[in-house]
Amino acid sequence: MTAPAPISAVGRSLTVLIALSANLVIAIAKTIAALITGSASMVAESAHSWADFANEIFLLIADRRSMKPRDDGHPLGYGREAYVWSMFAAFGIFTAGAVVSIWHGIQQLLAPEDVTDFGIAYIVLAVAVVLEGVSFTQAFRQARAGGKRRGTSAGHFALTSSNATLRAVFAEDAAALIGLVIAFLGIFLHQLTGQAAFDSAGSIFIGLLLGIVAIVLIDRNRRFLVGEVPDTRLRNDVLDRLLGRPEIERVTYLHLEFVGPGKVFLVASVDIVGDDTETHVAYSLRRIEEALRDDEHIEEALLSLSTPDEPSLVAV
Repeated sequence: MTAPAPISAVGRSLTVLIALSANLVIAIAKTIAALITGSASMVAESAHSWADFANEIFLLIADRRSMKPRDDGHPLGYGREAYVWSMFAAFGIFTAGAVVSIWHGIQQLLAPEDVTDFGIAYIVLAVAVVLEGVSFTQAFRQARAGGKRRGTSAGHFALTSSNATLRAVFAEDAAALIGLVIAFLGIFLHQLTGQAAFDSAGSIFIGLLLGIVAIVLIDRNRRFLVGEVPDTRLRNDVLDRLLGRPEIERVTYLHLEFVGPGKVFLVASVDIVGDDTETHVAYSLRRIEEALRDDEHIEEALLSLSTPDEPSLVAV
């Protein structure tokens, strides 16, 4: 099968660990700056970073649990654990990030407080840009490599990939960089005009940004939890592989469903060449299934026999 190879567990864990370390340092620095300056935008950014830090822990758990080998109780493996824990992380972004930021921004808008030491805020924002940039670069490289294999952009690959960890880190880091720009503008305009409303607006806009990211991540994980099917390219690759086997004359039914990062469940109806006895046909089907399971993309494969009147599938 020529579909893009799934990103290794080591690669996914490295991406999360880099993001985890960066967010811890950033969260501490932003919190200190928020306490010193009293800036609403810095409060929003500190809430954002603490939410991201907690979310990276969820993503580490997602990686660890989703890589467990399948057993009798879970014949399709534990891959969907990645989507469950990534869903928890997305809810964390929404509650600890979006809600807190919007609430604090509105509070500051109604009862503004004086902001001091703008320089500290700018220094912390600059450091955060560097650290978030390092983390985002790691996620972007993986997404770009996957996008090249699939023939699409890094952003589209991260959004549609079955790799929930990569998608979460990519989206969170991208949102973090945009949020830093919003925070800078809010603080700068506050300093320039003396109007605290700009700082409060920055906090609210950061919250709205996090809310949008959270909703997108929740929706993507929901799709994979309820049964996301691969794209046409992967379907055609699997179909070509089945038809390329000398024992198979026709494929009349093919179902593929993601059951984890880079892992699919394959169900197909095939017509075996010749007119062997039932016993020989059964052994042929089992041999093909075992060969399919050797592919790193296929968690489980189940084959059945086609009826003579069923039309053969073709690549689309």
